[in-house]
Amino acid sequence: MATYLIASIDVTDAAAYERYRALVPATIEKYGGRFLVRGGAIESLEGQNVPKRVVVLEFPTSRQAKAWWDSPEYAPLRELRKSASRGDLFFVEGA
Repeated sequence: MATYLIASIDVTDAAAYERYRALVPATIEKYGGRFLVRGGAIESLEGQNVPKRVVVLEFPTSRQAKAWWDSPEYAPLRELRKSASRGDLFFVEGA
């Protein structure tokens, strides 16, 4: 079953976040993942929580998603992202 990483991000250091954006795609691809959404215009329809940036990744399986998240390739990039932004990230299984 496909697993999606959904992230709501508020970038606090644009230069550092750009380094993250440049380096992270290769790590995602190595684990079979791909971007479905990477930023873009957001139109609020309901509610008060309007994210500044949304990212959605798709992985073929939960195992591949978690292997990427815990991988030695992604670990330093995760720290870079955390130093350059705040956000909420979670995995969701779906069709």
